[in-house]
Amino acid sequence: QVQLVESGGGSAQPGGSLRLSCVASGLTFSRYFMYWVRKAPGKRIQWVSEINVGGSTADYADSVKGRFTMSQDNTKNTVYLQMNNLKSKDTTVYYCTTERYTIMSLGTQVTVSS
Repeated sequence: QVQLVESGGGSAQPGGSLRLSCVASGLTFSRYFMYWVRKAPGKRIQWVSEINVGGSTADYADSVKGRFTMSQDNTKNTVYLQMNNLKSKDTTVYYCTTERYTIMSLGTQVTVSS
């Protein structure tokens, strides 16, 4: 059974930083593309970033490009999302997933406010 557990969310001021983590179990981690998505209540799932099998290449939505960095540690079955220069529009719940537009976990709340 696949289990994904996110952590690292919280509150930050505009311009601040947070680092999200997602620990995966029940899957051969190194064989999957991994994604970060976000979703606000009543809105559609928004793709944020993805990283390829092996973790050598990441891609980002235009809204976060240059501010967010996705990485993974195969030895820890963990993916990360380093979020810098946070903006109020980044406020929502963030999820990691093995399928781009499917929420598989509880997520972690990020709130950016002054």
